Amino acid sequence: MTADRHTLLRALYAAFNARDIDAVLAAMAPDVDWPNGWQGGRVAGHDAVRGYWERQWAEIRPHVQPTRISERADGTVEVAVRQVVRDPGGYVLDRSDVRHVYTFDGDLVHRMDVES
Repeated sequence: MTADRHTLLRALYAAFNARDIDAVLAAMAPDVDWPNGWQGGRVAGHDAVRGYWERQWAEIRPHVQPTRISERADGTVEVAVRQVVRDPGGYVLDRSDVRHVYTFDGDLVHRMDVES
């Protein structure tokens, strides 16, 4: 894995936690394929991802912290993540460790999958 992808992914998590949607979307392919980890299913494209996050953040406050980043044999990049989800009042709804698996199209994120 290139150091650039490692740096990019760490920056994406920081931007997500800061709710900087534009910074995260700038690193994604226009037709990005993204999981709807909150309600199930998938969303595709910048507008759909933006809408998904805006709806999600109105209801819950997820915080995701990468703990390990590694490249898989198939060229995807796995990020081990510690995830804490709070309600708007700050009450912890969930704490879990998951894996996010990224597929790239050049330097842009093309797809992300969640594995438990």
